[in-house]
Amino acid sequence: MTQKMIGASDINRIVWKACDTFRGLIDPSQYKDYILTMLFLKYVSDVHEDIYQQHLAKYKGDKDRTERAMKMERFIMPEQCTFNYLYERRSANNVGELINTALNDLEEANREKLFSEDGSGIFRNIDFNSSNLGDVKDKNTRLKNLLIDFSELDLSPSHLEHNDVIGDAYEYLIASFASDAGKKAGEFYTPGMVSTLLAKLTKAEPGARICDPTCGSASLLVKAGREVGSSNVSLYGQEANGSTWALAVQNMFLHGFDSAVIRWGDTIRNPKLKEGDHLMKFDVVVANPPFSLDKWGADDTEKEDKKKGDKTNVGQPQSGYKAAADPHQRFWRGVPPKSKGDWAFISHMIEVAYEGHGRVGVVVPHGVLFRGASEGKIRQKLIEENMLDAVIGLPANLFFGTGIPAAILIFNKGRRKRSDVLFIDASQRFENGKNQNRLRQQDVEDIVQTYRRFAEGKLPAGVVEERYCYVATKEEIAVNDYNLNIPRYVDTFEEEAEIDIAATQKEIEQLKTELTAVEKEMAKYLKELGL
Repeated sequence: MTQKMIGASDINRIVWKACDTFRGLIDPSQYKDYILTMLFLKYVSDVHEDIYQQHLAKYKGDKDRTERAMKMERFIMPEQCTFNYLYERRSANNVGELINTALNDLEEANREKLFSEDGSGIFRNIDFNSSNLGDVKDKNTRLKNLLIDFSELDLSPSHLEHNDVIGDAYEYLIASFASDAGKKAGEFYTPGMVSTLLAKLTKAEPGARICDPTCGSASLLVKAGREVGSSNVSLYGQEANGSTWALAVQNMFLHGFDSAVIRWGDTIRNPKLKEGDHLMKFDVVVANPPFSLDKWGADDTEKEDKKKGDKTNVGQPQSGYKAAADPHQRFWRGVPPKSKGDWAFISHMIEVAYEGHGRVGVVVPHGVLFRGASEGKIRQKLIEENMLDAVIGLPANLFFGTGIPAAILIFNKGRRKRSDVLFIDASQRFENGKNQNRLRQQDVEDIVQTYRRFAEGKLPAGVVEERYCYVATKEEIAVNDYNLNIPRYVDTFEEEAEIDIAATQKEIEQLKTELTAVEKEMAKYLKELGL
């Protein structure tokens, strides 16, 4: 009998059932780490066992030759790290400790893959023996049930419908956790269709380097890599949150991007994607940075000792990062305000894009388009440098954690003779959702096709499509004081229908006549009732 092949829906169903182990106990933004870590462990274990059996058959049962061959595979898998080892001990009183030990030993056996450059492993923030999972008895029961649920999955490559099954399931689960996690979801996930849109707008060529400097769980980076349509692509990312960085590393392996480089750290204060002492350069840079981040690092040195009565250190600068003195000179166009870091991330992205052809795609709040002061000066300089390619307004309520509408900015360091800027107002093209709105496939295609026609020089200056897109000249933007607010260029005003005064007056007179008749009829009934 032919064995049923495992698809993404099968994985999603079983893993989502496993989530019941934690629901109501801890927040979804936390228990996602337990579930996704166990999925990663199960996948690595099943792949290891599948390949082991293939080598064993190839070498006619010679275990020594098989073991030597296994040392050349993707992961080294000590016996005590395998899912089956843990499943066989699912009833042990110290099952939480056993899982922790398995993860620690797996990291140690694969240091080059599973450790950051500063020596932190991807499982450092996950504790299966935590008191957060309940008292000893309840915790052991929960972990036993978790292992039982995952035992239903066979993630061996030979049993999967196609190579992307695991990666697709992982993406689905991250999206589902984001939906449950509410406001915290924006820290680790960009909605799928937004990622798809940005990946298509910045589509890279085979051989390209692609970077996401605020990569979250790397869903956007994965989409950008897939959009190339070739395995000949190099992916790089950096993420400040340790738990989310770990998810990003796992996500890359599950999608088959084994050579991807994902660093853990603050991109502004401590950029880690470097070549020697210089920032690494990329063909395409994409990101959905935190909106209007406060305390992003404009001036960490201006800290005062606020202890009552203690004036010894008041006003004295402390050690810390200062954007104006950035060692990589990313903010030479200006330092954004301390309370809004949007242009800090944009400045970084532009500086790490290759000169002459590098492209940048970034999701931003609308304030980035029109706020003045230092932000206005940075915006003006970039426009004068002829780097801005397109401004695309998105519908409201697309993103987790905020209902405000956002926009996408596309920068191109290889525009040369082209100096116009494309404005698209896609704010009214979406599908209503219960909790969130969604971009439809057609909405994405409309934006992408419009942008490609513009990039090919097929759209002249002026109105391209009423209430949807407009091509503005550089001079026109200058006249508008470099304000990029979309309604200044795309006229979305719809005139109300003219009122026919005579017809309206006639309708009012008719209503008065009908009202008089009704009142007379009502009076007749009241008289009959003696009221």
